[in-house]
Amino acid sequence: MRVLVVGGAGYIGSHAARGLRRHGHEVVIYDNLSTGYAGLAAGFELIQGDIADTRMLTSSLRRVDAVMHFAAHAYVGESVENPRKYFRNNVEAGLALLNACIDCGVQKFIFSSTCAVYGVPVKVPITEDNPRLPVNPYGVTKLVFERALEAYDQAYGLRFASLRYFNAAGADESGEIGEMHEPETHLIPAAFEAVVGMRPQLEVFGTDYPTPDGTCVRDYIHVNDLAEAHVLALQHLEAGGSSIAINLGTGRGTSVKEILDAVEKVTGKPVPKFIAPRRAGDPPALVADPSRAEQLLHWKAELSLDQIVSTAWKWMQSSSARALRK
Repeated sequence: MRVLVVGGAGYIGSHAARGLRRHGHEVVIYDNLSTGYAGLAAGFELIQGDIADTRMLTSSLRRVDAVMHFAAHAYVGESVENPRKYFRNNVEAGLALLNACIDCGVQKFIFSSTCAVYGVPVKVPITEDNPRLPVNPYGVTKLVFERALEAYDQAYGLRFASLRYFNAAGADESGEIGEMHEPETHLIPAAFEAVVGMRPQLEVFGTDYPTPDGTCVRDYIHVNDLAEAHVLALQHLEAGGSSIAINLGTGRGTSVKEILDAVEKVTGKPVPKFIAPRRAGDPPALVADPSRAEQLLHWKAELSLDQIVSTAWKWMQSSSARALRK
């Protein structure tokens, strides 16, 4: 199958592209490189274009059988400060992509969604039946797009998989691709930046949560486990399966303190840090119930926290990562 990976020069998209290739699919990457890096798309055909550019998008879609959509803005804090940017890209431009798919006859669509659609969960671990009540504009834009997919499925026969990620982390074991954000807000690479002096200290937001050690608990999943789930979701649709919305997580919670302990173990160095106040809207714990993914896709996260941290550290030290930072 030929797949257009939209946003494939970004962190998760580049790993999904490699996962598709490992399974024998042909990959075309479509990315405007506003936050992605051409280096992460090395070895693939790369079309540089925006998802709002219907003409360029249409010519690309006519060549493919399915779409994986990763091209979204994804900073929660920024979405609060500049919601216009998020609704323009994640909703308006996203709908342009969706409409172009319908016009070009592309009927299989894998969507990079998020656990942010749930907001503050009514229970943990979080099942897919948890009410979708996002508490920030980023989560709202993802929910709007999920609703659009549901409507397009009913009206036009578009079959989709909405994959609700928890905390993606780690890097490809090769050390050739990994996490690159500007600015870097994710905990593990930010902790590494503090270790190597790229930032003076790491902010730890709150140590007074009702959790075992007082710090927030999250479900960290290796990016290659996520990539594998995307391929299996595509195969589910290819085999005639119905549209699905599923959580992608490990089902295990890890606290901020436990992450920092793991970073210190793999680097052999302390993480310079200071304690900051809680961030508004941060729930104490977000942990997936991934049983639906196991049932429908026969998928289960395989890579451990140690593998997440060690592969992320390998990427941080790699020549490929240093080249992209220049």
